[in-house]
Formats: sequence, C-alpha cells, structure tokens
Amino acid sequence: MATPAQPAVDGPKSFAKLNALRDIEIAAQKRWESEKAFEVNSLPQKAPKFMATFPFPYMNGRLHLGHSFSLSKVEFSVAYEKLKGKRALFPFGFHCTGMPIKACADKLKKEVELFGKEFERYVEEEEAEEAAPPPADKKDAKENVDPTKIVKKHGKANAKNTGLKYQFQIMRSMGVPNEEIHLFANPTHWLYYFPPKAIDDLKQLGLHVDWRRSFITTDVNPYFDSFVRWQFNTLRKHPQPKIKFGERYTIYSPLDGQPCMDHDRASGEGVGVQEYTGVKLQVLLDDIKAIPLESRDKVKDVPVGKYLTSPEILAALKGKTLYMVAATLRPETMYGQTNCFVGVDLAYGIYQVNATEAWICTERSAKNMSFQGLFGTARGEITKLGSLKGSDLIGVPLKAPLAQYSKVYTLPMEGVLATKGTGVVTSVPSDSPDDYITMQDLIKKSAYYNVQSKWVEPFMPPKPIIQTPNFGNLAAVAAVEKLNIKSQKDKVQLAEAKELVYKEGFYSGVILVGQFKGKPVQEAKPLIKEYLIAQGLAFTYCEPEGQVISRSGDECVVTLADQWYMDYGEESWKKTALECLGKMETFQNETRNAFEKNLDWLGQWACSRSFGLGSRLPWDPTYLIESLSDSTIYMAYYTVAHILHEGTLDGSKPGSGNIAAADMTDAVWDYIMLQGPAPKSKIPKAMLEKMKQEFEFFYPLDLRCSGKDLVTNHLTFFIYNHTAIFPPEKWPLGVRSNGHLLLNSEKMSKSTGNFMTLSEAIQRYGADATRFALADAGDGLEDANFVYKTADDAILKLFTEKEWAEETIKELGTMRTGKLSWNDRVFEAEITRIVAAADKGYTAMLYREALKCAYYDLQNAKSEYRKATIASSDPNLANEKYEGMHKDLILRFIEVQALVMAPIAPHWSEYMWSTILKKATSIQTALWPTHNVPVDTSILKGAEYVRDVVYRIRAAEDAAARKKNKKGGKEAAAPPADAPKTIRLYYASSFPAWQDAALEALKKTWVNGAFTGKEREVLGDLMKDKRVMPFIAMMKKTIETVGASGFDRRLEFQELETLKANADYIRRELVTMKITKVEFVAKEDVATEEDVAKADTAVPGVPTYRLF
Repeated sequence: MATPAQPAVDGPKSFAKLNALRDIEIAAQKRWESEKAFEVNSLPQKAPKFMATFPFPYMNGRLHLGHSFSLSKVEFSVAYEKLKGKRALFPFGFHCTGMPIKACADKLKKEVELFGKEFERYVEEEEAEEAAPPPADKKDAKENVDPTKIVKKHGKANAKNTGLKYQFQIMRSMGVPNEEIHLFANPTHWLYYFPPKAIDDLKQLGLHVDWRRSFITTDVNPYFDSFVRWQFNTLRKHPQPKIKFGERYTIYSPLDGQPCMDHDRASGEGVGVQEYTGVKLQVLLDDIKAIPLESRDKVKDVPVGKYLTSPEILAALKGKTLYMVAATLRPETMYGQTNCFVGVDLAYGIYQVNATEAWICTERSAKNMSFQGLFGTARGEITKLGSLKGSDLIGVPLKAPLAQYSKVYTLPMEGVLATKGTGVVTSVPSDSPDDYITMQDLIKKSAYYNVQSKWVEPFMPPKPIIQTPNFGNLAAVAAVEKLNIKSQKDKVQLAEAKELVYKEGFYSGVILVGQFKGKPVQEAKPLIKEYLIAQGLAFTYCEPEGQVISRSGDECVVTLADQWYMDYGEESWKKTALECLGKMETFQNETRNAFEKNLDWLGQWACSRSFGLGSRLPWDPTYLIESLSDSTIYMAYYTVAHILHEGTLDGSKPGSGNIAAADMTDAVWDYIMLQGPAPKSKIPKAMLEKMKQEFEFFYPLDLRCSGKDLVTNHLTFFIYNHTAIFPPEKWPLGVRSNGHLLLNSEKMSKSTGNFMTLSEAIQRYGADATRFALADAGDGLEDANFVYKTADDAILKLFTEKEWAEETIKELGTMRTGKLSWNDRVFEAEITRIVAAADKGYTAMLYREALKCAYYDLQNAKSEYRKATIASSDPNLANEKYEGMHKDLILRFIEVQALVMAPIAPHWSEYMWSTILKKATSIQTALWPTHNVPVDTSILKGAEYVRDVVYRIRAAEDAAARKKNKKGGKEAAAPPADAPKTIRLYYASSFPAWQDAALEALKKTWVNGAFTGKEREVLGDLMKDKRVMPFIAMMKKTIETVGASGFDRRLEFQELETLKANADYIRRELVTMKITKVEFVAKEDVATEEDVAKADTAVPGVPTYRLF
C-alpha cells in the first residue's frame, strides 16, 4: 500500500508549520486562478517566448511522484523563463489511447460478473483459507476449486504479492469508492474520472499550466481526432510516404488478437523482435531403426531413440521427415557443425508442420512459429504429435545442413533455455566458445554426462571455417585459451569470449569453406541464409527478445501480419532526424548518445491496431492508431486547443473560436501549421488567422522533458515525425531526459509499499516542500532520490524563514540607512554573486544547484551578515556594540530570495513578495533580479580571507589542545583568567624569494595548458632547498585546476585594510579564547626573536599569529 500521508488539518501542534504553509499555498493558488496568471496568449509581433511540455500521462490511475519528478523539470524551467521576461507556456494534456484502459475495463467487467456489482460475493483471502476445504485428492483439485474463493499461496511468489490480485482491489487502493467501481467497466468512464483528478492534484502542486489548452486523446475528442487524422494523412501523402502497408513481424497478443506495442504491455516495454535463422537438422530415423532396440547405445539404461521409434510416434508421423530445429544468429557458421545440443530436463514437443514434415522444438517456440504461418495452419493452431524430454534425444543421429560430416549427434548442454530460441542449439565449436568448452567437458566427463565417446571425439578438434586477424582460424579455441576458461561453469569469461569472437568473426572474418569461400562474413552471412532457405534447409524464425506480457495478462508472441507501419529507419528519413538532433540542445551528452544509438537501430514500427481506444486511420477505419503514434506532434495541437474547445477536455463544447470539429479539415490544419493555401471553410478568416498566429508564435517547441526510458521510443518518434511534417524552422529545439525517481534511496514500487501519489505527497508535505525535495532529488540520467527528510526539513526551513521575514520587516524603522559599510558591501556582493550562480543553474536545468544557490547559499550569506552586524546570544559578547543591518540590504535580500526561489517554491515566494514586501502585483508578473554593477570580487575575496583566517586560528588552537590532552590524558580546561588576551597577526607584503624563483622556473614547463613533466630540469639547484618540491607539487595541483591564472598569486584585495576593517569581527569570533585585543604587524617590521619565529612563514593571504 502507499505510504501513509499525514493529514494537513488543524489540531496537532506538529502540523502547525505545515498547516501555515498550506494556507499560504491555497491563498496563492486562488489568487493565480482569479488573475489567470498562467494563461499565455500569442502576440501579433515576434517577442521572447518559451514553450515547454511533458509527455502527457496515461489516465489509468492517479499521478505519482515519478510523474511529478519529470514534470517538475518543465515546471521549474517555465517559471524561470517567465521571470526572464518571456511569454512562457506550459500546456498539459492527458493520454487515453491504447489498450491499458480497455484491458482494465474488461477485467472489471468479468469481476462484476463473478463477484457482483459491489463485489459482495468476493471472500477475503484469510476467510477463504478457512472456508475452502482442501480437495480430496490432487487429481480432482481443479474440479473442486470454487472460482470465487482465493486459496492462500506460499513461497517467493506470495512474498511479492501485495494482495491486489483483482482490478477492483486496485481501484479501491486508488481511492475509488466501492459503489462506483463497476462504472469503470465502461472504458469511457476512465476518461472522465482520472483527468479531472490529475488537474486538481497538479493545481495543488502550483503548476504554471495554461489549463485552457488541456485535452484528452482518442476520438472522444473530435477536435484532437481531426488533428491526428491530419497528421497521418500528411505522413502518408509525403513525397516519400512515411506510412506503409505490408506483412511484417510484430509482437502480438493472442488474447487481444492484435499487435501489442510498448504502451499496451504490462511488462516488456522496449522489447523488440529477434530474428533467427531456423536450421533444420534431419533426424536419421532409419539409422536408429536399423539397430535393434536391445543393441543400441544407452543413455541411463534407455536405448537411444527409443521414444522416437516407438510405435505410437511412428504412427503419428505417418512417414513424415522429422527434424530438430535450431535457432541461430550465425548461419554463416553452419559449415562448422559437429553436433547439436539440448537441455536434458527441458520439455520438447513433436509438432506437425505439413503433410511431409514434423519438427522437434519447445512449445513456446512452436507457438511463435504457428503465428508466423510456418505450420501451414490457421494462425495459432498447433498439432502436437508427441511430448518428450531432452534426455530422450541424447545420442540421436542427425544430418546437419552444410556440415562437413554426414552424421552428427545430439548431445547434452548445461544452460539451454526454454525461454530463448527453440531449445535446440546447433553446435559450432570452432567459432563458439560455449560449444567448444562444452565439447571439452563431454570428452573429459563422458560417463558423467552419459554420452558415448564416439559421439564426441571424432569431431574434435574442430575444423576451421572462418579466418580472423586476431584469433586465427579457430577463434573459439583461441579465445578459450586466452581467457583461461576451464569449464561451462566459467560464465563470466565465456560471455566475454563470446562477445570477442562474434565481433571479430562478423566484422573481420573471411569464409574458408563452401561455395562462398573467400567472401567476408558480413557479405556472406545473408547469402548463406538465403541459400539455406532456398534449399529448404532453413527458414526465418522470430520471437520476442524477452518476455512480453500484455495488459490483458497473456504472454505475447511474434506474428507475421499485414500492418500499417511507420517506415522509421529509412535512410533519407533517418538522415533528416539526425540533422534535427544535431541542432537540438540535449543538456547531457549521454542523452545525445542514446538518441544516436537509437536512431541507428530503430526500424519499422507498427502504427495500427484493431482494438482499444484511440483515433482511427482516416483511410482505413478498421484500424486504430496505436498509442505511441498519436503522441508525436501533439505539442503543436496545444497552440490552438484553447480556441477550439477551451473548458472541455473532450471537446464536447466549442471554445472561444466557436468552431465546429467537422470544420477542422486537413486543409485548415495545413493552413494553420504548414503555410498551406487559404482553405474554403466555414471558419471566419479572422479566426483562422488567430489560430495561425498562435502556432507561429509558440512553435517550434523549445523544450521537451521526460524520463530517459522514452528516448528509445516516444522521443525518437517525436523527432522523426516533426522532421517529416514540419519545415526545419519548426523542428524541436531541446530535449531533456532524466533518471527514474527513488523514494528514500529505494525503487518506487506499489508491490513493496514504497510508493507515493502526488496527492499524498502534497497532503503530507504541502506543495512547496514537495517541490523543494523534487528539485533536490537530482538532475542527471542516474536515478534521482526523493528524500522524505529533505521534504520534512523544507517545511521547517520555509516556515522559519517566513517568520524571520515577518519579524524583520517590523524592525525596518530601527535599521541603518545611507552609506554602505564593509559588511554591507560584502553582503551585497554575495547576493549579486549568488543570483548569477542561480541563473546559471536554472539555465542549465541543474535544479539541485539552482536550489543550493537560491536557498542555501543565500541563507549562509544572510547568516554571515547577521553575525557581523547584529548582537549575538553569546553571553561573552553581551556588552558588544554592533553596527546593525542596513535597511535597503534586508529588503533587497528578501526580494531577491523570493524571486530566485519562485520557480521552486512559488507559493512561499508569493507570500514573501505580496504579503511581507507588500508588492502591488503578483510575483508571477515579476522579473529576475538585476544589478547595476558587476560583482565586487575583490571584497568577496577579502571576506573569504577573513573567514579563513578565523577558521585556521581555531583549527590550530583546537589541534594544540587535543595534542596537550593526549599527552596529559586530561580533558581540555577552559582558558584560565590569566590566559593570553591579545592576538598578534603577522601579514606579509611579498612572497619569499625562493618561492618566486621556483614558480618562475615552473612556468617554463607550462606549455599549451599542460605541464611538460620537466620540472626537475628547470629547477636545477633550487631543489637543494627542501621546501621547494612540496611547494612545486602544491602549485602544480592548483594550476592544473584553475589554469595559467594560478601563476599569478597577487591578492585581489588590500590585506591590511581588510584586516583592520574586520578587527572586531575577528575578536568576536575568537571570544572563547578570551581574546580582548587584535594587533596587525607587518612581517618585515618584526624585531623580537619570538615575533620573528612566528612571522617567518607568513605569506600574502596567509598570515601567521601569536597569542600573548
């Protein structure tokens, strides 16, 4: 279950701060709504604009923190760009296309029939365990089970079970009232239930969304439906048509009876089609039958081929030729076959292919084959002639196509999987490390593996078939020896060897035998496959790359079906997509690399299905457009959605344009978005121009943000479709991807209970603290981390700062005015510097860094300023006089912090701006803080210097005290009354001559931004001074970090002047040392022996000191 949320209600004292912030948030949201703060319209003329979007979430449930993290990137960027003076637009829609909603609705329909309208006939698990008696015996178990009762399960599977087996239970967990759940058996009900709740949640989060432009997908919304139909007509009518029709391999759900694309899957998103060459190895039944049963070789006392030559199997075969079929990715290696492998404990079947052939393989692969039309029956129909184990096949003789032996044998192999390929593995030990090491194991341990030596030894060593430059003509043998692989147990080394050998063979190998001798493997591979298929010795076989489970709950297969598909991967289209990517800002090289890799391999993509929700293909309405294909350019639709149907997500009422959906023809869309000719339309010309202006003003899209997992499909499709439909000036400008969100460093998962909806987060932390923790969660492609403590702490931080500002504003009349003091100038410079740093963070979309600057760094600057200018609570400083804070700077600080925090904590910032500072207009109309003069770096360096001086003195005295305690074994006592009360600081006006000489020599070795490594040669006699080499090492490290500027050690500030201006500050900071007086003495002016000793190591910027 989801993490319990703390109610934000009056009552418990612990919620007082949260409730105060929630009140602020509610008030701000009401104001923004009444002032239409986030509604953004185009201008007739060109002006700074920014449009950013987030992939519309799928509406089969409530939004969770994972959604919130990705969309927060858009939210922060839009709020920031708005502060920078741009017309910043953040539209937000809701995705309902596809199978997930339909699949859930169908489940509910069945559950209502099974359990009743309010599921009153459902018996809870615990009750069922007591109520359901055990069946009389295992044979009748299934017959005796009441389908309305749940039998408790044990073991690992149950450990992972959350108890939410049924869809109605999931609906309850989402807060849907029990009496309403049956309504969700109608798929359309989902479209009207969850989107409004998502809008409520997002409004409570304070999103800067122009809700006028929101919509739901599918043909329920006739306006959006017209847009999607226009998009597909445009793609099909392209001079180089982007949508084509034909038979192709695709992932398919037998239960749904249609292709199962990424968004239709409960698991297996991103899994594609793996194509193999199915190689037919003929079982030599006559050779087996020629030897009497009692005279045959035996495997565990069972005669070889006993099952295959049994009367019932021979009768079932009716003279058909029997083949074992192996799936291989390397048909070019078939010349090197020495045997085939099976898993001894795997289940296999004999399947009828046609009137003349039967094949041995696993049931899973047979199911895939049947859907690919390989069995000559209706798709999905299988005729099984027999069932057997892998052990029944050991020792069976075979005729392998292209092999250099007339007969090979079936042998056992560890690790053969029923979930990959056919369960039959053709063996080529010359070029497969796995096959070679298995053959070696069988030779060494023939008795253990129950094999005859004659089945193995005559075929070893293997015969060369491919020449490679680095591994010779027996690549597998060379790799096994190089990596010192001893047995099949060496899995890691075998995986490495396999990769090395396969790459070497494919990219650099040359065929040594057969009719394609002398050809490079890359050239020969497809030719050999074609030859095998033409001779009836092989066929093309496909299966999913991994397990795919549809939303309906069945395991998917690969089928060969007539489909409409997007011709992704077509060379000219791919070239244009790469051109678009080259001009885009991706913010991280990893994202760009992922795009390039995906564009390199992505091929045709089925864009239609038969069932589900969505828009229909305009030229073939028997098909629906699949969910990843209607969501590629809809960002353009946002530009005009408010004119078409403002106020209704489903377009049931016309918007401000009073336009009928039927009037949104292809010609109208062409005019609005493609500079097409003026259409003949019922739509007034002025309204056509208004829609065109909206599109022209806001497009191209400036930014698209999403999780990194969408790079492999949606975001790549987004690029492809934009380049096919729009001219280059309308191509997207930026994409930012991010990692997934962890909760408290653990994967977010409903099954483990580590899960939180957006609504729960706002209830528990409020909007701004939630946003604070989202900004702090992380910015890279690695998984980010939403930390509960960060959100809890944010409540305290924001509340405390609010209270400080409220109290401080009341004291403005008592504060200084007029000329700025040294401390004022430092504070002013720090504010200016931090604003610039925050600006960089926001611009780069590094929101953790932006938050650090906008909140933490500003708070630290304020703390240092207050420490320097107002009275401390330390009793040792009770009689101190302070200059006090400057009124203008305090107002400046509160204003700046409100502004730079506004993208992250807008409600809190609104309160600081409007209520505390009493600004006349909302912070939503304000601009990013500016300054008239550049950052005073010299005074900042001076302030840093003073703080460092204090820190080093404290550190030195603490170290001395610890050393004294260690020697004496006693705790450090407080300084006695007669302890030293004066500190004398020694400053230097120049660096030691030996340092200058060494640095000048080092400079000679700095060439083109790097050291040559010839330091010792140029230092010469200077190295006789033992201080030189440590100094050189230190300076090299500094210069390698900061560059050539590190050679210039001149201070940017006047050291003595800075020390004098901060004498009181230094004394106060050292109050625990009973310092009552601070003196400053030039190193060059010291006279006494004690002063000389203390001042000796002082250099500019690093004074030394003496206590007395």
